[in-house]
Amino acid sequence: MADAGVGDGAVAHTGAQSLRVDGGGGYCDHVFVANTEAIAAIGPQVYGRLWVRSEGALGQGHVTFATLRDAADAGGKDLRMGGQSEILMWNRESDDATLPSLSPAGIALSVGPPPGQWTCVEFPIDSAARALTTWVDGAEVGGLVIDGEPTPDVDQQWLGKPDWQPSLGDFKLGWESYAGQAMTLYFDDVALAGARIGCDG
Repeated sequence: MADAGVGDGAVAHTGAQSLRVDGGGGYCDHVFVANTEAIAAIGPQVYGRLWVRSEGALGQGHVTFATLRDAADAGGKDLRMGGQSEILMWNRESDDATLPSLSPAGIALSVGPPPGQWTCVEFPIDSAARALTTWVDGAEVGGLVIDGEPTPDVDQQWLGKPDWQPSLGDFKLGWESYAGQAMTLYFDDVALAGARIGCDG
């Protein structure tokens, strides 16, 4: 059973509370909280920052813990951040493209956040430049970058869709599993802005 409880006081990154999500292992057990106002006010360059703590490691199966609805892709399919093959990855819902490619070389270019610890995840998505970058604990992750130049094992598959130019409409946090992995996770110090926020911002 999936459940999202706001204001969990047992675990927090800063302050006294965080958002706790108890995500089920089935596709129909997904649970998300959404904000549609903040991202619409930012513009074509959206920077996100979140602190996330999962009670277990990412598994081999595909999971999602953050999404952004893309109005320019198939009428509003999601741009999804989550994991597969025990690493962080991005996934485009409309065609199931992944970043990085899930080849041995691509997997080696990403990271798996350690369970039971807070991890800072940052991302800028630039609609005009068709670009995306991901930082984990302040360091750029080479396998999680779209720079407009197709790179084998990284963004070559993603850029195979030449008209990808996201128009973001919301930001959601939660859990969805496509391969049976349940998870308890926490989110804290979540922010969206028009410039990089940083892990200390």
